[in-house]
Amino acid sequence: MCLASKPPERSDSDPHRARLSSSRWIRAGWGALGFFFVLLGAVGVVVPGLPTTPFLLVAAACFLRCSQRLYDWLTGHRTFGPLIRAFREGEGVSARVKTIAIGTMWVFVLFALGPGLPSGPLVPRAVVGGAAILGTIYLLRVPTRRPDP
Repeated sequence: MCLASKPPERSDSDPHRARLSSSRWIRAGWGALGFFFVLLGAVGVVVPGLPTTPFLLVAAACFLRCSQRLYDWLTGHRTFGPLIRAFREGEGVSARVKTIAIGTMWVFVLFALGPGLPSGPLVPRAVVGGAAILGTIYLLRVPTRRPDP
């Protein structure tokens, strides 16, 4: 799969064309990492508070360095494929996705900081709060895709 394909010539104009690493071992590592993130994304579908789409975006980036076929497989998914393709093309995500992502993130963060860790050490609470703030800033900076007419 990843080990047999040769790297194509680089083309920075097409965001969906694989830019394979030159080493077979590095391509295999990218493939393994990509499958790890697909697995995390799959867990995120059923575990509340664990995101799915960011893990699949990272998996797509890994597959772009491993195999065009794996990247096409992931971006061809009927549910997540359009989100990944739109993000890679610079269109961003819809306002609905942003709202759901930020809302669910803060519900679980406030639960963790409130009753979850009421008298716990300050460092874990600061890390959770800081990560939520950084995640919110990042999501607000991602372009908002306009709905299709």
